[in-house]
Amino acid sequence: MSQFVIAAFYQFTSLPDFADYQQELTQIGLRHEVTGTILLAHEGVNGTIAGSRAAIDTMLDALKSVPGCKALEHKESFAEENPFYRLKVRLKKEIVTMGVPAVDPANTVGTYIDPKDWNSFITDPDVLVIDTRNDYEVSIGTFDKAENPKTKSFRDFPKWVEENRTRMEGKKIAMFCTGGIRCEKATSFLKQEGLKDVFHLKGGILKYLETIPDAESLWQGECFVFDQRVSVGAGLKPGSYDMCHACRQPIDEKDKVSPHYMQGIACPHCYQNSSDEQKKRFAERQHQIELAKQRGEPHIGKVITPQQSS
Repeated sequence: MSQFVIAAFYQFTSLPDFADYQQELTQIGLRHEVTGTILLAHEGVNGTIAGSRAAIDTMLDALKSVPGCKALEHKESFAEENPFYRLKVRLKKEIVTMGVPAVDPANTVGTYIDPKDWNSFITDPDVLVIDTRNDYEVSIGTFDKAENPKTKSFRDFPKWVEENRTRMEGKKIAMFCTGGIRCEKATSFLKQEGLKDVFHLKGGILKYLETIPDAESLWQGECFVFDQRVSVGAGLKPGSYDMCHACRQPIDEKDKVSPHYMQGIACPHCYQNSSDEQKKRFAERQHQIELAKQRGEPHIGKVITPQQSS
């Protein structure tokens, strides 16, 4: 295979019998050598998968047959190497975890802003622009003058809204995230909280980088992605960041020359926070990875079965 197609997708829809689709999607994925992760929950589907052109088309057709997902949209990028180790089809309480059960993006969300209209919208001085991603993602790239809530997880976002509610009143609020799912759920939460002028970037940062020419882009830096590419830039081309496999933080060349960087064991972000026992365990894991490379085998290649993924 000369090139892998990577498809990112989500759909909020009422799916009370979501567990019924786990085995079928797993079998289709295995049959067509699809890798990546698909999440199923009562509120819909979410995932990023990779494979051949034909495999991805087949998998997307299967996903569109799930009730409420006929209009499922996806974003595509490409890679020379498979960005995932295996296929996982998992059952979850939420397809993106906020921890606020009453939020219902299938029925109430903010107003979509098309990527081609995003620049003019966020440069309006009356618009408060909020990055709904986590702090480590924001650290490698964001939109100019966007607010960083400095959350460690999406569960922290409701508390940040509560603490900043007063200065959000009467403002137009524009939110964005990687692929659109977190900011869509965030707009639903804000509308539930009584904030009215709530907007979000349709298709997220990935669609913006795919659509807007680099010369016109207001994006600064790179965009963190949750696969082996770590980051992408303009045109969704693979970026320059690597990942610390101890703490999962993005790292650059400056981090790699730090005395606190040990491949697969620690980096400047986590060196002081991990114990000697943890470092020893990570060192053994890294050793096994190197041995697998020497044998020409993937270290993490096991497929997750329906029983394991639940």
